[in-house]
Amino acid sequence: MTKKLLVILALVLGSYPILAQDKTVSGTITDASDGSPLPGVNVLVQGTTSGSQTDFDGNYTIDASEGDVLVFSFLGMKSQSVTVGSSNTINVSMEEDASQLDEVVVTALGIKRKEKTLTYAQQTVGGDELTNTRDVNFVNSISGKAAGVEIRKSSSGPGGSTKIQIRGSKSLSGDSSPLFVIDGIPMVNNRGGQPGVWNGVDQGDGLSQLNPDDIESMSILKGANAAILYGSQGANGVVVITTKSGKQGTATVQVNSGITFESVIETPELQFRYGAEGGAKESWSYTKGDYGDNYVEEYFDTGEQYFNSVSVSGGNEKTQAYFSFANTTATGITPGNKYGKNNLTFKQSTKLFNDKVKVTSNIILAQEKTDGRNRAGYYNNPLTGLYWFPRNLPFYKYKDNYKIFDAARNLDVMNWDEVIGGPDHLQSNPYWLLNEESQEDKTNRVITSLNIEYDITEHFKFQVRGNYDYAVKEFDTQRRAGGNTTTVAANGNWLYEKYDDTSTYLDGILTYNNTFGDFNITALGGATYQKTVFADGVRVNPPAAQNQLAYANEFNFNNLLGPPVQIESSPLLDRREKQSMFANVTFGYKEMLFLDLAGRNDWASTLALTGNDSYFYPSVGLTVILSEMFSMPEAISFAKIRGSFASVGNEVPYNRIFPRHKINADKSVDFNTTRPFTDAKPEIIRTSELGLDMRFFQNRLGIDFTYYDINSQDQFIEIGQPFEDYTSFFVNAGEITNKGVEITLTGKPIVGEDFNWSTAINYSRNKNTIVELHPDTQEIGQGGSEGVRVRLVEGGAASDIYGFKFQRDDQGRIILDDVSGRPLKTGERELLGNAEPDYILGWSNTLNYKNFGLNMQINGKFGGIVVSQTEALLDGYGVSERSAVARDRGYENINAVQNGSAVTQIDPFTYYDAVGGRNGIDEAHTYDRTSIRLAQLALSYNFKISQWEWLKNSSVSLIGNNLFYFYKDAPYDPELSQATGRNDAGIDNFNLPSTRTIGLNLNLTF
Repeated sequence: MTKKLLVILALVLGSYPILAQDKTVSGTITDASDGSPLPGVNVLVQGTTSGSQTDFDGNYTIDASEGDVLVFSFLGMKSQSVTVGSSNTINVSMEEDASQLDEVVVTALGIKRKEKTLTYAQQTVGGDELTNTRDVNFVNSISGKAAGVEIRKSSSGPGGSTKIQIRGSKSLSGDSSPLFVIDGIPMVNNRGGQPGVWNGVDQGDGLSQLNPDDIESMSILKGANAAILYGSQGANGVVVITTKSGKQGTATVQVNSGITFESVIETPELQFRYGAEGGAKESWSYTKGDYGDNYVEEYFDTGEQYFNSVSVSGGNEKTQAYFSFANTTATGITPGNKYGKNNLTFKQSTKLFNDKVKVTSNIILAQEKTDGRNRAGYYNNPLTGLYWFPRNLPFYKYKDNYKIFDAARNLDVMNWDEVIGGPDHLQSNPYWLLNEESQEDKTNRVITSLNIEYDITEHFKFQVRGNYDYAVKEFDTQRRAGGNTTTVAANGNWLYEKYDDTSTYLDGILTYNNTFGDFNITALGGATYQKTVFADGVRVNPPAAQNQLAYANEFNFNNLLGPPVQIESSPLLDRREKQSMFANVTFGYKEMLFLDLAGRNDWASTLALTGNDSYFYPSVGLTVILSEMFSMPEAISFAKIRGSFASVGNEVPYNRIFPRHKINADKSVDFNTTRPFTDAKPEIIRTSELGLDMRFFQNRLGIDFTYYDINSQDQFIEIGQPFEDYTSFFVNAGEITNKGVEITLTGKPIVGEDFNWSTAINYSRNKNTIVELHPDTQEIGQGGSEGVRVRLVEGGAASDIYGFKFQRDDQGRIILDDVSGRPLKTGERELLGNAEPDYILGWSNTLNYKNFGLNMQINGKFGGIVVSQTEALLDGYGVSERSAVARDRGYENINAVQNGSAVTQIDPFTYYDAVGGRNGIDEAHTYDRTSIRLAQLALSYNFKISQWEWLKNSSVSLIGNNLFYFYKDAPYDPELSQATGRNDAGIDNFNLPSTRTIGLNLNLTF
């Protein structure tokens, strides 16, 4: 493999001609406005492939001959051409280009537009911002860098999925995740399995399979206004990823190599001085003992992540190419958790037929494998046995001898039953689970695309694009005989799944651009075709009672216990086809007034035979550049107001119109019990948006303000009531609103010759309201854990969490039982709060002093609640530190009343046995979600070795993620999510503890 890569590298490097030159020209490029150096300026010998770029200090070196013309170009600056004379030094001062006053950004369908012409909110995150602290899943790096975007990270370890939500939840039953797009083409970002209350693992997502070093930038289109050209797929916003391309000039090789170390920030506060009595499994003795060290902290490893990538970029005026290879390997904080990923990318653009035709091809290969993914929930989770182990027993005995030989069966069995007095389905020996129960998943993926652009005339251009995304996924779970007898069959269990995800996409777009005096018109029209088939495959022996083996611990198809062997199609199977037509036209007047009109019509297969499979949605937007229209004070550099409205349809999920019967492996049939949804209509999401963007003091200070109002109607709701011959039916009903504000402040407080400081603050606040549901349903359940439930209730909000509270009198005192003295809980679940934060704040800072650089990201989420089932069980088992503190002093403080008399002290067991456990009083374990943390830190040094002229740029960085909290209320990280594919965020059920990473990264450019 290494030899092949070296051959490819040599071919790419050797494919560009080396031109003999007479002398070396050098110089410094500066900004005419303040004299500061300009890094990254392109320097090209006109008419050749010989090129260079300025370094961090604005310096460049290039070989040229007298009479050659050097072309200096930089985004936002006027290009300059200078003829080489007798001098070997050419310094250039570049002026701002008014025509490029606003940054060119990538919008829907990969179309580039000047930012000042946009009628909607959009933010761009640079590729370097996604990689400067090296997170295995780069999407986590977006957190705090874009207003209105909320990120929730999975607690499953390396390669886990990430939930991203823009401007709140918009669907009662569907997913509110945005669409992800690569170079203008929608990509597949399916999540695998998701953990639940009882067990399961997070199986990652499509984004985690990409190579972040291939990303040039990421544009976040926040509302349906911005994403309407993607139709219903863009109803929840769009994240447009632009990948790196080859650049004209001599070949450039870039090498990135990094290592980070991951450690646990905090474990639950546990006690190790009170044990169990009378053979009980709960540590509720009142007699102190010396039970040794905190073996819980010793359980966790220091994780290691290694990142290595190399890319080659170059080309001439006709052809440019980009090639990269990346390898990522990681070990998690739990023993045996391993992750590996390989990426290979090749992208090439070629101009043909007198530059009228441009052909761009791209191929991305990804290979991902994970062993021992971390589990969540109760069953088969090492953390339950680890945390609950009776404190008076010798833990290391069961660690070092986690299995014992059973002579009667002639095999090893788990050494644990005597710890808990018999089988307990909620806990097992953690080291048995780590060593004897394996979990492996693999993904092989290929994404190919072809883009052909034809410049028909000066004003007309036509392009056609095609994309094919194919992934093979394999999941293998093996549970050996001798494990927990309540969850593992006598001879063991085997669950095997293998399926494909495929996506085919085609589009054709005709664009027109012309200027008539003071007026400009830009228009486009096109059509798309997309077909997706997800989870197309089989799983073997899916039910827990049947996925067992005939002979112990032989995991192969011949050993599956029948008859018959249970083989079924994946229950996640999803087939869709969509055809669309769209148009967009922008009218401009004197670069001060822009009117944007857009429309799209979709034909969706999931609405076939309803009469509603064709649906149209429009968008209109207006931008006024006030600073061009009126004379402004000198302090105001730029001012614009914008407004837009869009109405977008959201198609019904797969298999809703005519739900199918299920044929089982034994030929029995599970008949569908849901009435066909033959009159289904698409959900309708209407978005209104107003914004103000201003720049001050020659663009040193900026503010972007946006107010939005999103109304989602005709939701897909399942009513669990008999109807004709069915037990349930679907309706279009319900209404959700999201109203909020987004504010982004940007500034350059210090701009100097040696020291520069730029900063950005992102603030967002969203208010979600469930305006109505349906007359036949009072609430919709969305998951939960034990007594805790996530419910959608009319008048409430998405992510409202319900649970049992203390019964209280009119003075707010807790009511105790008249006889037992136990705290009483409410008869029904009541609203505990909402899991979503009231507002989100992100503060980014970049400081540069000479060759030193510092990047820092501080993130805060304020308000909202989280509920911990973990803490409830720790109390119930008597292993929480607070339960021991109460025993130390002989009582727990309480503000209560019993038989009309005030009570201020209560027996510790009486209190914690009532509030803790699986169905205790949830209010006692509800916490404020507020947290403020140092999310990212990168301290870098850029160096140049004068003797190595071939080394263009180099830097070494000390990097860190999630380093520490400035403030938090919860006894664990409230931002970790058990599952990212459901709407039950805010509930903790034996998730892994939060971690920090610290490491080094080296970047070399040749």
